[in-house]
Amino acid sequence: LYPEGGVDILYMCEFSLNFFRTKRELKRHYSRCKIRHPPGDEIYRDEESKMAVFELDGAKSKFYCQNLCYLAKFFLDHKTLHFDVDPFLFYVFCELDERGYHIFGFFSKEKFSEQGYNLACILTLPSYQRKGYGKFIISFSYELSKKELKVGSPEKPLSDLGQISYRSYWARTLLETLSSPEFKNIDQISVMDLTSKTSIKTEDIMLTLNYLGLIKYLNGRHVLFIPPKVLEEKLNTFKKSRGPQVKPNLIHWAPLVVDVKKDKWSLKSKLRNTNSNGDTN
Repeated sequence: LYPEGGVDILYMCEFSLNFFRTKRELKRHYSRCKIRHPPGDEIYRDEESKMAVFELDGAKSKFYCQNLCYLAKFFLDHKTLHFDVDPFLFYVFCELDERGYHIFGFFSKEKFSEQGYNLACILTLPSYQRKGYGKFIISFSYELSKKELKVGSPEKPLSDLGQISYRSYWARTLLETLSSPEFKNIDQISVMDLTSKTSIKTEDIMLTLNYLGLIKYLNGRHVLFIPPKVLEEKLNTFKKSRGPQVKPNLIHWAPLVVDVKKDKWSLKSKLRNTNSNGDTN
């Protein structure tokens, strides 16, 4: 990082994400730094839980986004450094108080993903872990997918911790959806119905339903088998996550405009192809 070589401790301004070799340099920076929140647009604020989310364009806030990638590298072994952050959007999650906005995590995603990924990299800072913030970030990524009218999935392969976190989120979300009044009294439910409601990719839904033991093979085809008692037992197993919950009505955000006909991950495009491709009932 420096011509003089490495350092044992690297100091960072939590507001601007500038790095410094010594504590003295950091103090000097703080005496002059007027920044108290990330650059970009504030797209979410919950006054009750004192949380906010900012959207950053890697092409417009290049220095800040590159430093976010450096920060992630300190805590994620599999993270590769991205000097070219232009193709990505970054969503920075903060706690807010009278001093300013304090970063507790972020996720990034490609502006347009051929594979339908709605998340490329996710980080919850160690000092903020075990507060339910990780699932909050995952949930937020899917709320954005719902507003885009797209299905989404995290970039693969997932780390061991990522696999656990996502499986828990998918299971809880699908079980809550199946037990909701909208689905509870329906005789036939297709995987596409669940995809349309949750924006979870079909492959991830199938993987999770198999994990939950809710898919059976009957008369030459796979069917959802969900007795009410089994559904209730499964729902009790996956307790509601602690920590804050995303409030969709507080998201003030508009997605990038793309051609629906060319975007194969658009729900409108997928619904148009459902009949020709077949589905699981």
